[in-house]
Amino acid sequence: MNYPLAPPNDNPAIRDERFQIRVRGLSKSFRGQKVLDGLDLDLERGKINIIIGGSGQGKSVTMKHLMGLVKPDSGHIYVDGVDLVPMSDYQMNKLRSKFGMVFQYAALFDSMTVAENIAFPLIEHTKKTRREIRGIVAAALESVDLPGIEHKYPSELSGGMRKRVGLARAIVMQPEILFYDEPTTGLDPVATKNVDDLIAHVNRTLGVTSVVISHDMASTFRIAHRVGMLWGGRIVDIGTPQELLASRHPRVVEFLEVSGVLGRKETVA
Repeated sequence: MNYPLAPPNDNPAIRDERFQIRVRGLSKSFRGQKVLDGLDLDLERGKINIIIGGSGQGKSVTMKHLMGLVKPDSGHIYVDGVDLVPMSDYQMNKLRSKFGMVFQYAALFDSMTVAENIAFPLIEHTKKTRREIRGIVAAALESVDLPGIEHKYPSELSGGMRKRVGLARAIVMQPEILFYDEPTTGLDPVATKNVDDLIAHVNRTLGVTSVVISHDMASTFRIAHRVGMLWGGRIVDIGTPQELLASRHPRVVEFLEVSGVLGRKETVA
C-alpha cells in the first residue's frame, strides 16, 4: 500500500527556510532514565551544524532521533516542515532518501573491495547499470581525494582513508543531509585536519546540510558554521563559534575551558 507523507507544517515558526531540521520539545527515557528532556534544536540548511557535549549527555540518541531510528516519548522533528515522528516505516524509508550517514569507524564491509562498499547503496536502491555505477564510484573517490583505490580492501587502508571511503559511500546517493558520528575519533592530528577539510569541501561543493556529533573541539571550531551545546538532555546554548565562545552559560564556559578552546579565541575564523 502506498502511504502519503504527512503534509508539511504551515506554521511559519516551523517553515523557516533557513532551517532544514527543526526539533521541538523532544523527550526520551530509557528504563526510567531521562536522556532527552524537552530538547529544542534548529539545524541550518546547507551549513555545518555541530552538536557538542560531554559523554552520556544524549548526542548519539539525538542523532538517532533525527534519522528516524528511534521514536521519542514526546515532541516533534520537522524535516523541511514535515514531522517524521508519526511516520510509518514505509514513510520513513522514503524520507531517508534525503539522508547520508558517515559512521564513527566507517562501518565498511571487510570482505568487500572499496568499490563494492561504495556501490552497495546504489545496487540496493537504484536500477543503475554496472557501467553507471563504476562511473559514480570513481567520481565519489575523486571527490574525497582517493582516486584509483577501487580494488583495495578496507584492511589495506589507514584510518583516515577508511573515513574518506565511508564518506564517499554516503554521498553516492546524493543526499540533502549528511550525518557524521564522531568523524575524527581515533585519528592523528594530520588525518583529523584532512577529514575536517573534506567535510568542509563536501559541504561547500554539494551544498548539503551537515550534522556532526563531536567531542573534538579543535575540529568543531575549525569547520562549524553553527554549534550547539547539549547538556542535561537539552541544548543549553547554540550559535556561531564566536557566539558560543562568548556564552555565559556555566556549562558551556566549563566545557570550553577544560577543552582549551577559550585560550584560542583569536584562532577561530
